[in-house]
Amino acid sequence: MWSNASADVVDLLPGERLELLFAELAELTGQRNAIDGRIVEIVAEVDRDALWGNTGARSVAALVAWKTGTSAANASALAAVAHRLEEFPRCAQGMREGRLSLDQVGVIARSAGDGSDEHYAALAAVATVSQLRTAVKLEPRPEPDRRPEPQCFITKHSDEEFSYWRIKLPHLEAATFDAALASHRDALVAEWKRDHGDRDSAAEQVPPVPDTIDAFMRLVEAGWDADATRRPHGHRTTVVVHVDIDKQAAAYHLGPLLSDSERGYLTCDATCEVWFERGGEVIGAGRATRVINRRLRRALEHRDRACVVPGCGATRGLHAHHIRHWEDGGRTDLANLVLLCPYHHRWHHRGGITVAGTSYDLIVTDSDGRELSAAALAHSPAKPPPAVAPCPGPTGERADWWWYQPFQPQPPPTSN
Repeated sequence: MWSNASADVVDLLPGERLELLFAELAELTGQRNAIDGRIVEIVAEVDRDALWGNTGARSVAALVAWKTGTSAANASALAAVAHRLEEFPRCAQGMREGRLSLDQVGVIARSAGDGSDEHYAALAAVATVSQLRTAVKLEPRPEPDRRPEPQCFITKHSDEEFSYWRIKLPHLEAATFDAALASHRDALVAEWKRDHGDRDSAAEQVPPVPDTIDAFMRLVEAGWDADATRRPHGHRTTVVVHVDIDKQAAAYHLGPLLSDSERGYLTCDATCEVWFERGGEVIGAGRATRVINRRLRRALEHRDRACVVPGCGATRGLHAHHIRHWEDGGRTDLANLVLLCPYHHRWHHRGGITVAGTSYDLIVTDSDGRELSAAALAHSPAKPPPAVAPCPGPTGERADWWWYQPFQPQPPPTSN
């Protein structure tokens, strides 16, 4: 049973009341730490066996934030600890016993070196989260290999699913490139905070904070938009596709063949220019047409507001998706259109999730046919709280870093 020490202590002296309240706080904190320890074990199992991929979530952290109704920062800490659970058994044991908090172990799991479990498990027993951050920063890092810089170049190669780019730049050009990426990343993060920074609702799966890849795509699109203003009609997303009439196959212009999922993805929301071929010879070309016109797009944005996949909540960069695919005869009207974020749009066309019904009675299911719901998993507990000792917490002493011995990573074994 939960303790209720604060109910019968009204007549005690302030010092005595505070002592009893602190005792209850220690008891509850220990129970919370133990519960977090068990949650980490569950998340580690989901991560280890890649079970989260069946849910349509973008990452383990996104799945945890969605299903537990917690903040993105707390979900990120749970995912970080779960990912390195086997590397830090002593720290994990401290959580299960209620002695160490998720925030303490999260700092260690994010940045501490390999083999440092014993060192930081002992330190975390007396150190605050802020002190642990400092200790991890003091840990020596291996010096990078000093090798001659290769000549600058840009190369590209592709396989059946992806295209791979490698780029090497002189320091001056690289600094310009980095500054541009940082500027676009800061803008994306600011937009993300406006959309999700103050939200803590269990009904939302907050997308991950934009990263460098998102910033790079924003940089490309910004240049594309600037160039589009100088072109007639301002087409920005024109896709040129070559269709072989006899083989019923399609390919990008000067690119690889399109899979069925890629073809369906492109025909949802893009300006398409189709070239028809027979026997390798061009026999005709269609006009560049926009699948979703501007007025219909605005009506769709006014109705849906955000990605319709339960728990997502993304509001920027959304795609208009045909519930019944356009190439299968689906109508381009509001009843057959919904908004999807780029991640869930691609995931749908690859078979990860299914979007069915109508826009007014939408059913979204995962790859196993389970209907996705925006509701979190939290409910009233059916089991008693963990039987652990009260958490003593950090000592509260000021850290004297002059005498602190940082963890020393062990050198790799030699082959002599």
